[in-house]
Amino acid sequence: EDDDEIVAITPMRRSIAEHMLRSRRTAPHVTTVFEIDLSRVVAHRARAQADFARQGVKLTYTAYFVQAASAALLAVPSVNASYADDGIVQHRAVNLGVAVALDEGLIVPVIRAADEKNLLGLARAVNDLAERARMRRLKPDETQGGTFTITNGGVFGSLLSTPLVNPPQSGILGMHTIQERPVAVE
Repeated sequence: EDDDEIVAITPMRRSIAEHMLRSRRTAPHVTTVFEIDLSRVVAHRARAQADFARQGVKLTYTAYFVQAASAALLAVPSVNASYADDGIVQHRAVNLGVAVALDEGLIVPVIRAADEKNLLGLARAVNDLAERARMRRLKPDETQGGTFTITNGGVFGSLLSTPLVNPPQSGILGMHTIQERPVAVE
């Protein structure tokens, strides 16, 4: 059409698109959806936020998700793995990627040895990496070497998505909106 406009694709958007296509070609994708009762996490966060704030740290749900994923990867080491031409590499370190949305795309900085940090250390790491990602101050190696990724579409109100695996990792955990609602128990 005469009134259509072509908007140039930024190098970051082009790289993201190429990476996503590579992911779909190289990693089998299966989406499984679970609802989880986060009432204890919500209550803990409400109690702990002021203490974390006094220490200069914003306590977000992402820190809890990172802590839970780290424990799960230790319990099921076959998921803390990546694909290589000569086999599956099972990683000893839990290096969790945390997706950070930017205006022009998405970047995934990595929390090294996430399994060795407590909730305060994880919250501090999440805040630091996210802030530096948004300020364009990450070093290239801070986005490399992840063994598993977490993405949180819930901050945008998303109820469900199908996140793509970040090759060569074996999995990604997509978290979504937290809702308070009545549910039948037992």
